[in-house]
Amino acid sequence: MRRAAIAVLALSIAACAPPRPPALPSGAGAPFPEFAAAYSEATSACARIRTLTAVLAMSGRAGRTKLRGRVEAGFAAPASMRLEGIAPFGRPVFVLTAANENGTLVLTRENRVLHDAPAAAIVDALVGVPLGAAAMRTIVAGCGPSIEQAPAAGRMYPNGWGAVEFADHVVYLERAAGTWRVAAATRGSLSVFYADVGQQRPATIRLRVEASGQLTADITLRVSQVDLDTPLDASAFTADIPADAEPLTIEELRRAGPLGER
Repeated sequence: MRRAAIAVLALSIAACAPPRPPALPSGAGAPFPEFAAAYSEATSACARIRTLTAVLAMSGRAGRTKLRGRVEAGFAAPASMRLEGIAPFGRPVFVLTAANENGTLVLTRENRVLHDAPAAAIVDALVGVPLGAAAMRTIVAGCGPSIEQAPAAGRMYPNGWGAVEFADHVVYLERAAGTWRVAAATRGSLSVFYADVGQQRPATIRLRVEASGQLTADITLRVSQVDLDTPLDASAFTADIPADAEPLTIEELRRAGPLGER
């Protein structure tokens, strides 16, 4: 499979390096007894979002590949997603649909289809970020990688940030205009940073992935044309597969993607 056809969002163009994200606080910190109330305040708006559509303008790098493009995105709770890679003309470059964390990817230009694979593995192969439908929805909404878990502990740091701990991730809060808001989050190798927060939603999202101490992906999403809680038909999350589409495996997709040479 031709690498360029799979990594359609990867363009060899000159771009200024993005600014470094803020350093996450570390160490034991100080007691943060009101961590649960602060987290509830910070996520009061995004936690209520059930459906979300938006255009995601993507830029950054995965491995040695520069990524740049636009994706039309739709999400529905708890774990449904539709991503369409927008081409300058004609049909989308790809369509990824997912429900209950399994996804189907159609490469419209190559007429190939990947059936029923974990959505997080598909997104990882495409852009180097292992995110499934549920995590993508809550990250784009501004809540971090999950809103299903109850906070377990918290701590405060000298820079005024609070860290709220969950079973498998940490959400970092900061005070802005007298209220708590989500500033960043970490889960495993993934770090999420929010910026340009207005009307309780971030307009800029930075995704960074590290493996074995090396940065493997650094992607910025600029979120626009947001529509919240508009009913989305279940058919939006079902792939329209051409009858003559040739099968594609997740291994082929990984080899052709931006981290295929890792």
